[in-house]
Amino acid sequence: MTARVTALGYLRLTATDLDVWEDFGQRVLGLMAIRESADRLLFRADEKRYRLEVVPAPAGAAKGTVLAAGWETRGAAELAELEARLTAAGYEVTRPGPEVAKERGVTDLISFRDPDDCYDHEIFYGLATSSVRFASPIGAEFVAGQEGLGHILQVVSDPERYWTLFTDVLGFVLSDHIDLTPELAATFLHCNPRHHSFAFTPQVPGRPLGVGHFMLEVTDLDVIGRALEHIEEEPHRLLKTFGRHSNDRMTSFYLITPSDVGLEFGTGGIKIDDATWTPTRYDTAHFWGHHAVDHH
Repeated sequence: MTARVTALGYLRLTATDLDVWEDFGQRVLGLMAIRESADRLLFRADEKRYRLEVVPAPAGAAKGTVLAAGWETRGAAELAELEARLTAAGYEVTRPGPEVAKERGVTDLISFRDPDDCYDHEIFYGLATSSVRFASPIGAEFVAGQEGLGHILQVVSDPERYWTLFTDVLGFVLSDHIDLTPELAATFLHCNPRHHSFAFTPQVPGRPLGVGHFMLEVTDLDVIGRALEHIEEEPHRLLKTFGRHSNDRMTSFYLITPSDVGLEFGTGGIKIDDATWTPTRYDTAHFWGHHAVDHH
């Protein structure tokens, strides 16, 4: 397989209040905000023009959601090969065209709908680099660059379909599994040295289909600690307490963003070297912590 996805390049989100996101993203997470217009908010995490885009939720919507995930590949030939492979696998692939590519800040892109019809997957190449140096308002340094934005964990209706899409079609490689219960396993896939860029779990009663959370990683535990202190002032935002994962060794906590989408904010994730990595199974997701918070 020559063509493959190489990173999670960007996420596009909706929100009911962009001003709240602009404050939250800078003050709590340390992202660099760019308010391009009243209806478009961008966040930078590294030298790229943006990694998160937030736009207004549709009129009447009670909350925000994930609009699209942007997956990076290397160039035009790889994009064409992935388009052909997706089409052969039965996906309806579109070419949004030059105007959309310019808006996204990429050279070219294709788009197809998520198998569970939750959001769009966009595959692109040539994400723009900004000439303005990245400067976090709180001095945070993000693990991004060639490893991309972070990761997505998704609740899915048909694990086999997602396995086929992400491994056979998009070129991801198995990192490991976590057995959450005797009948329920989470699957973790990587496309670069980051432990995983995409993970999925089967749907269980009470959990909606779609993105359960996305992850941002920083290099300094103190940034995580200070963010936790901010969340103490907004306790309704805390989803899971401070803890450490078994498989990627990430030390993190989970919060609800102003887009009403979960976020894992962490540090210390391990790297994968495909020459030496052997997938395994874990019997727990957490060495300690990560206790779910009940707000009812």
